[in-house]
Amino acid sequence: MRRTTVGDGLALGEDVVAAAEHAVAAALAPLRGERPDLACVFVSGAEPQDAARALRHAADRLEAHTVLGCTAHGVIAAGRGIEGVASVSVWAAVLPGVSLRAFHLEVIRTADSIAVLGMPERQDDDVVGVLLADPWSFPVDGFVTGSTESLHGLPLVGGLASGAPRAGQTRLLVDGRVHERGAVGVIVGGPVGVHTVVSQGCRTIGHPYTVTRSAGSTLAELGGKPALLRAQDAVSSLPEAEQGAAVRGLQVGIAIDEYADERGSGDYLARGIAAVDQQTGALEVGDVVPVGATVQFLVRDADAAHEDLAQVLAAFRARAGLQAMAGALLFSCNGRGRAMFPSADHDVLAVRGGLGVEGVAGFFAAGEIGPVGGRNQVHGFTATVLAFES
Repeated sequence: MRRTTVGDGLALGEDVVAAAEHAVAAALAPLRGERPDLACVFVSGAEPQDAARALRHAADRLEAHTVLGCTAHGVIAAGRGIEGVASVSVWAAVLPGVSLRAFHLEVIRTADSIAVLGMPERQDDDVVGVLLADPWSFPVDGFVTGSTESLHGLPLVGGLASGAPRAGQTRLLVDGRVHERGAVGVIVGGPVGVHTVVSQGCRTIGHPYTVTRSAGSTLAELGGKPALLRAQDAVSSLPEAEQGAAVRGLQVGIAIDEYADERGSGDYLARGIAAVDQQTGALEVGDVVPVGATVQFLVRDADAAHEDLAQVLAAFRARAGLQAMAGALLFSCNGRGRAMFPSADHDVLAVRGGLGVEGVAGFFAAGEIGPVGGRNQVHGFTATVLAFES
């Protein structure tokens, strides 16, 4: 009887086609000769034309029913995170009974509108969608924000291809074809046990407040006082030794459930502070915050990110009960890794340990996609996980 089996492979080297060959072999080994249903390939540190060759070569060697991939700032597999050097990671899975529908999304722009073409219609047995997008050419924020309604609640997990310093250098792979624009993905359906886990890496500070004045993404007043003053109060509530780091990692948390009696950091959608108006005390945040919403300030740092990832993984395992996991895809922000932790291996080791699996692979993204509070969101400095049951 076929069972869910996952393998992952990692290889480094300036010859990324050769690296792809080695990474594919490592990923296929645990499958013991079975053809993978779904596979993913991620290439870092190579010129666009070389990355495209490596992506195609991996797809040819994998012979999976569906293969996705993209270029990245760094790749993840084999219990390691590799940043800024030529490397390839591969993830391959046998998923008995699965239904897979791959797609390439293209954007058509007119003088007054943007249309996204190529998304398959939602079907009754669809479970989750995986999305890899080019941040230069694809309107990922608008698409993902509207996808909860347009896809009738289908969760999306994935990331924005990273590492390309300018438009036209991203490479996206779907079923052997390499694209330079848009987005690629797959809808996973059928009797497949798959779960989404999102760690925003924050902890709450100060007190929650009701938004009393705002306009779009401009947060003017909280509880009748300037938002900047409330932020300063929240930072001042911390020990003096922590305040400097808190200012650098300060976030605005928007309550997911306005009717919750108690909230922790996971009950807020974390959004960065883009600008501060010193004269008015208003904050510009990365989302629309309506009057009447509840917000609380959050701090994102290495300790908070470590603790939050451990907690969400433990909570997931408690919900999953006795179900064993076979493996997972991991999309970690390129602001995590060595920029946040002592080692770029932090997130993959945490996920492997938290899920009790070895088959974990992915990449360091320029934005992570995952559901929070029942709605698909684009995140920053987040780790999103797609875990598959055995």
